[in-house]
Amino acid sequence: MPVMLPPLDEVLAGASVVSVPMRVRFRGVTVREAVLLQGPLGWGEFSPFVEYEDVEAASWLAAGLEAGWTGWPTPLRDQVPVNATVPAIGAEEVAALLDRFDGCDTVKVKVAEPGQSVAEDLARVRAVRAHWPDAAIRVDANGAWSVAEAMTALRALSEVGLQYVEQPCRTVEELVELRHALDRDRVQVPLAADESIRKADDPLRVARSGAVEFAVVKVAPLGGVAATLTIADQLAALGVRMVVSSALDTSVGIAAGLAAAGALPDEPLACGLGTVTFFTADVCEDPLLPVAGRLPVRAHAPVPNPAPFAADAARTAWWIDRLTRCWRVLEARAS
Repeated sequence: MPVMLPPLDEVLAGASVVSVPMRVRFRGVTVREAVLLQGPLGWGEFSPFVEYEDVEAASWLAAGLEAGWTGWPTPLRDQVPVNATVPAIGAEEVAALLDRFDGCDTVKVKVAEPGQSVAEDLARVRAVRAHWPDAAIRVDANGAWSVAEAMTALRALSEVGLQYVEQPCRTVEELVELRHALDRDRVQVPLAADESIRKADDPLRVARSGAVEFAVVKVAPLGGVAATLTIADQLAALGVRMVVSSALDTSVGIAAGLAAAGALPDEPLACGLGTVTFFTADVCEDPLLPVAGRLPVRAHAPVPNPAPFAADAARTAWWIDRLTRCWRVLEARAS
């Protein structure tokens, strides 16, 4: 189902720029900015990270427009499991943070934070294992390690027992090299790709390489729910299991991730969609927070109340200009 490109003036008329404070620093962010888009079918979100160029950010706009103007496919289930997420915090903070994730049995832990050591990563992961002994644990390095650094880190982290490590190295070639090195040294850690899919000209190249067993996908960077489901079918044909995750969205954007997970042919692995808990408050009065480790799949995003989170005039102007540029990118793609 192609994403409809509504007139720019119509998109701007329904756009609200918001700034939402966070409980902890996550991905270097302490305040999350987003544009909420009201269309005839409901609400969408446009929130590419500020450093992304327009060509990349335009796919995020396509996802927001799909939510408000095209709609999502009929779901095959009414709820999906989600994982808890632990940012690069001190080990002593882990237990209190995990207690905010009601009933989750899978945990994703951020590692390889600039300025932190493998010892700090290991302490954080050990704290997760100590607090939730039976949890499935994933770690995410965001492509920060070289192959040698990944081998050193994963030899240490493997003691805890990992479901997978997400994007340990930046390039597909490095992931292939790492896979061979782990197998050679009998280090039992499956690999997952994230940036190698959502930032790649050919998102399936890493799957075809044989280096990864899992793929972490995010609806906004891929251009919407329909595009995500197409990638899911292709990944499944290559024997790669998919995990739907968040791009640090508000509940409006999280609903799109849930729509994708809810329309997958098979029951999804625990999704990384429980991240609304990182906000001090959410733009929706009924935020999408995990209950018994699951989130509901909805036909449309929950209705937000942007007013209390309105960005200041300068940031609003910056985002509206960015949205306009990205709309032009989509217009050029459609021509």
